[in-house]
Amino acid sequence: MSRDRPYVSSASKAVFLSYASQDAEAAQHICDALRAMNVEVWFDQSELRGGDAWDVLIRRQIRECALFVPVISTNTQSRSEGYFRLEWKLAVDRSHLIADDQAFLVPVVIDSTVDEAARVPDKFREVQWTRLSADAAFAAFADHLYRLLNGTALALVAPARPGSVPASTVRAQPLSIAVLPFVNRSRAEEDEYFSDGLADELLNVLAKIRGLRVAARSSAYAFKGKGAVIAEVGRALNVATILEGSVRKSGNRMRISVQLVKVADGYQLWSQTYDRLLEDIFAVQDDIAQSVVAELRTALFGETEAKAGQQASAQVAAAAKGRTNDPEAHRLFLQARYLILRLTRDDVTTGIAYLKQALELEPALALAWAKLASAYSTEVDLGWVPAVEGVARAREALDHALALEPDLAQGHAQMGWIRMYYDWDWHAAEASLQQAQLLAPGNPDVLLPAGAMALTLGRIDDAIELFRQVVAHDPLRASGYSNLGMALNAGDRLVESESAYRKAVELGPQREDLRANLALNLLAQGRVDEALAEALREPHESIRFWAIAIIEHAAGHFTESNVALQKVIAKSQGANAYQVAEVYAARGEIDVAFQWLERAYAQRDGGLAEIKTNRLFRSLHTDLRWRDFMCKMRLAD
Repeated sequence: MSRDRPYVSSASKAVFLSYASQDAEAAQHICDALRAMNVEVWFDQSELRGGDAWDVLIRRQIRECALFVPVISTNTQSRSEGYFRLEWKLAVDRSHLIADDQAFLVPVVIDSTVDEAARVPDKFREVQWTRLSADAAFAAFADHLYRLLNGTALALVAPARPGSVPASTVRAQPLSIAVLPFVNRSRAEEDEYFSDGLADELLNVLAKIRGLRVAARSSAYAFKGKGAVIAEVGRALNVATILEGSVRKSGNRMRISVQLVKVADGYQLWSQTYDRLLEDIFAVQDDIAQSVVAELRTALFGETEAKAGQQASAQVAAAAKGRTNDPEAHRLFLQARYLILRLTRDDVTTGIAYLKQALELEPALALAWAKLASAYSTEVDLGWVPAVEGVARAREALDHALALEPDLAQGHAQMGWIRMYYDWDWHAAEASLQQAQLLAPGNPDVLLPAGAMALTLGRIDDAIELFRQVVAHDPLRASGYSNLGMALNAGDRLVESESAYRKAVELGPQREDLRANLALNLLAQGRVDEALAEALREPHESIRFWAIAIIEHAAGHFTESNVALQKVIAKSQGANAYQVAEVYAARGEIDVAFQWLERAYAQRDGGLAEIKTNRLFRSLHTDLRWRDFMCKMRLAD
């Protein structure tokens, strides 16, 4: 009996695939995806198992591999005996010798096998499982394994109970960090942009360092001004270290104090204070980033100071590529980004003006073009600017950004979003998002639109997995949980969906549509009174009436439903045809629902990108017009 590859040492970071013989094709897909990334795979393609030589070899391989991947399926369910069960036992025995925060067991399910009913060792249930539902998922799973091997992915433990959101129990990897917003110690409140900007720049540089996992900005900034202790922040963000600091700016001078703290014991790994002129800001940023990376490599990898410093210098230099060297353009960019993130109409308008000034000073600043595109998209999303006008501006800005910096992941992600929600060009959108994922595989701002794209095309399981990755990387981001709830809801996993929606509401109680979506989830579970109570708490008026119109009709209160629906129509001034169509479809008024869908199509309503998996439109599926409409949207199977 032979294997694809003979002996694999631990130095090669090999992956051991264990599977039932009936699942050889799926195992081959995983193997091919891993080998395409130059990962050594232990993959038995022979049916002739057994014998003393095999026994010695198999034990040695499981003892030496870096990751053990059991493939779980209906085939493993149906077999009470099999060599794969011996392999599983050997892997479990070895796992007891491995530290809890070190990934080793990585179960993968290739069909609809239910986790709770799976015939697997109890040890497998202590780690999070991955589900693969389509060929495209094999590459994403291989990427996850690759990042586990290189210390840049999250090792997930199992959910505490059915229906809970597993990403909330992620264990921190040793080489992981959160950059907290720096404290502004200047007298002028308007200098807040500078302290936030410095932390943002450090976060962005560190996020590009291969092998270092950095908590997403939206989660790290959730602690701004709250006085949270290091241990609390570390647990919430699932990181091993915290970088925090303060900035005091006076005229052309600045004092920056920073410290790197180990979460486990509060030990200060490194600290420094810099007294510099503003024009030295780039050197200071690089100095801090190099010191942080060098300290982490020394403390966690055991490298000598000289080697760690040399590696850190090279990594930071590569990560800082494409940054402006003009201090004034940099200042304008920081101010613009700070204002745009505040999401008020005046702030976004001012931020756009600052970006234009920065680009006059440095037209080749790709990040400024990308941020300008993001600001234009924000104006459209919040209804301040007509879609045709705003999207055209955003597209033009993105064209500049990507011409200057073809490897700008956020630029490709934004372009994918535009092509999905405004062009309805699914092929081009998917190409843009795949490119973004290749450039920044763990970036939640890339994973989020990729999940939306999967849901648009009806790949519900893929969407769930991508949104789970979002909340794993960005655990305090309400929109991550909201999108996860939407995907679970589309897959009729209502209890899990409710859990995700409730987490979203907890993180963003005043965000629009979260309570309305939770309300409709409760309605789908038959909990009408709870649904109505939740809908009444929706802060956005038009969305509140939208949910009430659906719930009241389900409760048999037709007059109240009609009153609420008329308020939706009046307040939207004809702009929300998709939402009106949802109400009519939910109420079973098929002809009127199709009329409003046609109106939404004529208006290029972005909501139509979500139509294929939207539960509210199921009443239309048996009508011949549904197939015609899906064909027109190019979403027919």
